Order: sequence, then structure tokens, then C-alpha cells
Amino acid sequence: MKINETTTGEAGVSGIAAGHGDKPVGQVTWQRPGVTREDRERKNGHSGRVLWFTGLPGSGKSTLAFSLERELHARGIACYVLDGDNVRHGLCRDLGFSEADRRENLRRVGEVSKLFVDAGIVVLAALVSPNAEDRQMVRNLFEEGDFAEVYVRCSLEECERRDPKGLYKKARSGLIPSFTGIGAPYDVPERPELTIDTQTESANESVAALIEYLEARGDLLGRLAEAGQV
Repeated sequence: MKINETTTGEAGVSGIAAGHGDKPVGQVTWQRPGVTREDRERKNGHSGRVLWFTGLPGSGKSTLAFSLERELHARGIACYVLDGDNVRHGLCRDLGFSEADRRENLRRVGEVSKLFVDAGIVVLAALVSPNAEDRQMVRNLFEEGDFAEVYVRCSLEECERRDPKGLYKKARSGLIPSFTGIGAPYDVPERPELTIDTQTESANESVAALIEYLEARGDLLGRLAEAGQV
């Protein structure tokens, strides 16, 4: 496990106001809710947060996210996994895998994640998200401290050896021409908040490292703890 302490406050200011300002966008205006995020967080007993799991296909993002979800749920934390494959069955079913479609896929999941955070829920988003610029776009949607990038590190050789869905085999045979890691690049995160190496750490060790990280940063209590409300 590797923690990067320098990335925490780098959410883009321009992204904070997107969809939440006083000026109408086109013919729509942001409606002020009667129940605030703070109200929801107070009821939940913790703050809304996003952990954005990125890594090569087969690196273990989904396995890690769902394992962490079980642990957080057992602790009484309101949480939900937004899995890259699952969202393509519904929310993003109209998108392909072109560069533009992949970017739109991430934008949609990022916007949904923002709604979950406003509801005071801990979001575990697990998507390959290969492009660094696209990941920054998603980060810019969130307020400072609400977003943490988790790099799920695993070598291409090991991911291909695992090949849980048989996708690497199809990519090598030419059936998936733009498959990340084979026919399309993956931008390794330069300064993720946390790095989990699934090639050297077991699933239990990885989840324990994530829990330790969240507890150390106070992300499971966040603003409530700071305000002395829990």
C-alpha cells in the first residue's frame, strides 16, 4: 500500500459550481433542496465520499470495491459500488468504447457519484478509466476532500495471466482492437491518494489497508467529526 498525502486538496474549483450555481444553464436552474447534505450526513453519521478505483482490466478493482463495500456495510456505513461493467447495462448502455464514449461514460458515473455524495453516501467507483485527463475531469466535479483516487496496481503480465473475463485473449486475437493495455494505452496515475498493489497484497490485506486509510483521514466521519456532531 502506498499513500500520497499531496493530492488531497486538488479538486478543481471550476467543477465545484457546475450545476450548483445561481445562473441558469440553458433553460434550467439548480433547485435548492429542503434537506441539505449536512442533514443527510448527520442522519447517516458520516460524510459522503468517493473512492475512485482505477487500474488495468483484471487488476482487481471490482473485487476490491465489493469487498470494501461489505466491510463498510457491516460497520453501518451507507455505501454503494458503481461498477464499470454494471453501469454499461443501464446508465451507459448507449455508449461504446471510442475515446469520446469512454470519456462520456466517466462523466456520467462522476455525476452520479456526486449525487450520491450529496446524499451522504460513500461511493466506491470501479472503472478502468485509462486516461489521466478524463480522471482529472471527474475529480474536478467534486469539492475539496470529497474525492480520492485509488490506483489498483498490477502488472500487465499478471492481469493477462488472470484474464477473469477472457478479454485479454480476445484482444490478442484481434476481436477487441482498442482493449486497454493491449491496443489502447493506460495512463498510470502520477499522484493517487492511495496505491493498492493487488499483485503482492491479498484481498483481505488490501481491504484492511483501505479501512486504515479511511479511518486515518477521518473520511468516515469527515465534517461531522470536525464539527463535534458525532
